[in-house]
Amino acid sequence: MDIAFEVIESMLVKFRSEKKWTLQAIEQLSDEDITWSPTPESNSIANLVAHIRGAVHSRIETIFYNIPDTRDRDKEFERGLELSKEQALNMIKEAFNILIQYLEHLKLNPDLLLSQPFLNLPPLTYSQVNNETTALNLMIAMVREVHYHTGQIIYAAKLRKGQLVWQYDPNQYA
Repeated sequence: MDIAFEVIESMLVKFRSEKKWTLQAIEQLSDEDITWSPTPESNSIANLVAHIRGAVHSRIETIFYNIPDTRDRDKEFERGLELSKEQALNMIKEAFNILIQYLEHLKLNPDLLLSQPFLNLPPLTYSQVNNETTALNLMIAMVREVHYHTGQIIYAAKLRKGQLVWQYDPNQYA
């Protein structure tokens, strides 16, 4: 058994599952539901989607696509952040597709799991990881981060709509 392959494959299964359930929850909402928050201090689904997309940008796109970090983390949490349902769906799809592409790249290049992709970059800000972190540790942190916030999205959707309808077609969001 190749442990690197198994770890990466496990993460791929997790992200594909999170993508499916998160998209299904958002699809059942209106534009108004996307910007609603349970309390004035709570994040809306728009905030959570923007935050997931921002985290993927600053932690994955900057190293995988070698693009500058243009993230504005504070904006992700602004009260009253406006996103349409379509924008939220597109941002979530983009975030998960980037995560999955990066993991597929790591699966083809498992030696990169122990690389330190941020080592020669400017100091990381607002991150659970530091510049000496490995790609493996980065992806473990991303599994935790994304799962935490997708759970919040689904919970907020249930608060807003009550019962959600789930489709169990494994090919629906592949």
